[in-house]
Amino acid sequence: MIPAIVLAGGLGTRLRSVVPDLPKPMAEVAGKPFLWWVLRRLEQQGIGDVYLSVGYKREVIQAYFGAKFGALNVHYVVEHEPLGTGGAIAKAFDAIGGDEAFVLNGDTMTIVEFADLRSAAASDVDLAMAVAKLDDVARYGAVDFDATSMRRVTAFREKGQTGAGFINAGVYLVKRDALKRYPLPEKFSFEQDFLHAYLADLHVSAVPAVSQLIDIGVPDDYALAQTLVPKMVA
Repeated sequence: MIPAIVLAGGLGTRLRSVVPDLPKPMAEVAGKPFLWWVLRRLEQQGIGDVYLSVGYKREVIQAYFGAKFGALNVHYVVEHEPLGTGGAIAKAFDAIGGDEAFVLNGDTMTIVEFADLRSAAASDVDLAMAVAKLDDVARYGAVDFDATSMRRVTAFREKGQTGAGFINAGVYLVKRDALKRYPLPEKFSFEQDFLHAYLADLHVSAVPAVSQLIDIGVPDDYALAQTLVPKMVA
């Protein structure tokens, strides 16, 4: 089975008013760390190995989850200094050694079937990206893709534009070769310095199959997650 990389090094700065000094994925949701729910969802999807990219207060995460979570084998990839989302993913790939991996954020719950991402990642596709349809994309920015069966991503639109559309849901199936193709530094943003910068050359396939999505990055959504997330992962 393809392994999963979870970016779990976030500081949770915007949650300081409601969450103690913890890595953001360890914020409590319905009596458990949010990351517990993320790993439970991975287990439901049949993932066997998960690589947690950890940094800030990593010992809190390591002490809680250890090396096993249900059927999951839990591995840790340590950022001794912040590497950005891209640098963290690249370092995790070095630990995995395989050709591809699912990638997701440890502070977001996205309900999408990984089988749909696998189907989209045909041989000539560099990565498959889950996208979610919203009535108003202003807070997130939008993703445009063509009408072919491959749904190739053609543009990323910046935050602030109002109206309905699709947003990047933060779940990917990434092929190692795509990351190795470009002269990327040790520290870089996966979204800005890789996806946006090389979109014209990359073949990114959009997967509009997200049924639910919540990001706990701000207090209002964190409050909503207390009741919504357990229903999403039930």
